[in-house]
Amino acid sequence: MPISNVGLQILPFSKEKDTYGLVDEAIKVIQDSGVKYEVTALETILEGELDELLDVVKKTVYATVEAGADEVAAEVKIHFRPQGTSIEEKVGKYRKSNQ
Repeated sequence: MPISNVGLQILPFSKEKDTYGLVDEAIKVIQDSGVKYEVTALETILEGELDELLDVVKKTVYATVEAGADEVAAEVKIHFRPQGTSIEEKVGKYRKSNQ
């Protein structure tokens, strides 16, 4: 199966819980999933087989609600190419220039 990238932004809404804490719960699901990922300021990028990544997305939504979110919006971006694609291919050339 080709490797895909998914950009995921979890937007939890809660009257009582801290937003960052709820997002942390979503990121923990990603960390525990075993897929390659990078957390950025506005979204987390996942890398792997598309079916597996979509399952991780679903689990992050459920985990955020279980952690106390009243509701969750998720913005999902998918880059699928039959021959595969990677995070490194997209941003690797920028990694050292800004550090």
